[in-house]
Amino acid sequence: MRLPKVAIIGTGGTISGVGRDSLDFYEYSTSGRFMRVDELIATVPELPRVADIVPVPYNNIASTDLQPSDWLKLTTIINETVAADPTLDGVVLTHGTATLEETAYFLNLTVKVSVPVVVVGAMRPSSALGADGGLNLLNACRVAGSPQARGMGVLVVLNDEINAARDVMKTSNYRVQTFVTPDFGILGYADPDRVVFYRRPLRRCAPDTEFDVSGVAALPRVDIIPAYAGADATMVEAVVAAGAKGIVSVGFPSGSPSPAQKKALEQAAKTGVAVVQSSRAGSGRVVPSKESLLAAGFYGADTLTGQKARILLMVALTRTSDPAEIRRIFEEY
Repeated sequence: MRLPKVAIIGTGGTISGVGRDSLDFYEYSTSGRFMRVDELIATVPELPRVADIVPVPYNNIASTDLQPSDWLKLTTIINETVAADPTLDGVVLTHGTATLEETAYFLNLTVKVSVPVVVVGAMRPSSALGADGGLNLLNACRVAGSPQARGMGVLVVLNDEINAARDVMKTSNYRVQTFVTPDFGILGYADPDRVVFYRRPLRRCAPDTEFDVSGVAALPRVDIIPAYAGADATMVEAVVAAGAKGIVSVGFPSGSPSPAQKKALEQAAKTGVAVVQSSRAGSGRVVPSKESLLAAGFYGADTLTGQKARILLMVALTRTSDPAEIRRIFEEY
């Protein structure tokens, strides 16, 4: 029986981290090192039992160091890797967990491959007692090689659970069950007997999106402004002065900035800066048809977190600045 052929692209992160000893859970990023992707693969000797593995090196860094320019490069690498080898059944991207959900969502909007793309990480370095990376990587390869994973968009696999890139979020600093989808739940499991799915994402996702970033040299600047009691206009004015093309207001639940922020954001919107309103609650919709949003010229983020709304706005602005089109994009994605 032919095993699925899966490419593993390595970017570093905790999953490839090597600390000082087996009890180094926290300091490895500064005192240790990150393994190359071929080294990481070698630490999981069970991988050849589930897939024919093709290593693809990228970088060995903490995900806090990754930039939007890396998202563009990774999109290109995934597209080119699959185009160069039509026998590939799936792609796995290893990634640090700090910004994993952001990279996964960007790829969910931009990659143009029909095979499954799975982003995986770990909460404990490979050298730590109880390291979770080996099993996470094994399960990610199983999911990437699963025919049932096709058409699901980019997936995130950790802790035996399969989540959609659009909806998943990191919710704990150190717990292995940190990646969850608060409103909608997981898509399925990577259990020992088989990979099983229970639902499908309904919002538009890779590869069937309208976004093509193959010729994009840099993404538009979009900043995030948090709301808090007594917040003034300082940060809004600063990002506008810095040249922001868009702003995501992470407002009070159920989605509103402070009065001073709102005044400054309304002024920014009048000058052509795209303003998206999200909520700091982490659950529930920001209703895009609210009269206060429409009157201010803001777009509603729906259920997207601030960091996900920023990514969608950045990608949208590579295609259009038309308010009606941006509103449609947020309704469809």
